[in-house]
Amino acid sequence: MLALRLPARLEKRLDRLARRTGRTKSFYAREAIVRHLDEIEDTYVAIERLEKPARRWKLEELERGLDLDR
Repeated sequence: MLALRLPARLEKRLDRLARRTGRTKSFYAREAIVRHLDEIEDTYVAIERLEKPARRWKLEELERGLDLDR
């Protein structure tokens, strides 16, 4: 279950859309989340990686770890 508060202007737009189409406001809220959640998650992962960069590997280090010289 999810409850959220929307600015009045956005709530009115959503209400108008729901009435015009015969769908619920919940339907459109769910659609918006489904369509954009991947993008939002990717954005936050990118920000986190910029703030806390992981160890960087040199190509030679990776090749040694794979024993490619055999």
